[in-house]
Amino acid sequence: MLNAMIVDDEAPARSELRYLLEETKRVDSIVEAASAREAVERLMEKRADVLFLDISMPKTSGMQLAEALRKLKNPPAVVFVTAYSEYALEAFGVDAVDYLMKPVETDRLMQALDKVQARLKPTRQSNPTAERIPVEKSGRKVLVPVDQIRYIEAKDDYSCIYTDTDRYLSTISLAKLEAKLTPHHFFRVHRGYIVNLSYVEDVETISSGILQLGINGVDGKKISVSRRRVVALKRALGL
Repeated sequence: MLNAMIVDDEAPARSELRYLLEETKRVDSIVEAASAREAVERLMEKRADVLFLDISMPKTSGMQLAEALRKLKNPPAVVFVTAYSEYALEAFGVDAVDYLMKPVETDRLMQALDKVQARLKPTRQSNPTAERIPVEKSGRKVLVPVDQIRYIEAKDDYSCIYTDTDRYLSTISLAKLEAKLTPHHFFRVHRGYIVNLSYVEDVETISSGILQLGINGVDGKKISVSRRRVVALKRALGL
């Protein structure tokens, strides 16, 4: 199943494509953005496997956004969805997977999804070894697999990395860890915390609407969620 994002400045066009994608039963989640800037903000909150991207948008065009995304280490696949055929050659110049004309037909959408999944397979198979983070422990370097990390806490110029059994010190800043770990289902809930969403056990609302997270395998620890991150977190958790 794919995580998709629809980027189009016209709400009816986004709604129509969302409906078609949901009907395919091949997409796990769909995020919408009305501009290139909003798309970038959404991508910082949650990684997308594929962007269904309009070309003609105010300020930053879809073509400019696609060109910028190519510079990422693991960019999402791009499928252009547009009413204009004259950009097709330029689209494949920015490594687009497919080019759909509006109104989108279901058969063509299914073909585009086939191409997206074919594009993603080599990336997923080429990295069988789990990502690991270098940390300090008793004067020596240790490599901690990211799937063992429950949460990370900022400590002055360092970061404390917690597993279910131990705590490690890292000289990597929280901001750099956030960029590295976001594709692995981690989420920065507060200026001082990053959590592994896979280990979020419970979400509790306390006074004034503040959320606290319970982390599986870490008894008694509650992590507060910044107010400005609440909506994005709920979306990431499917709440």
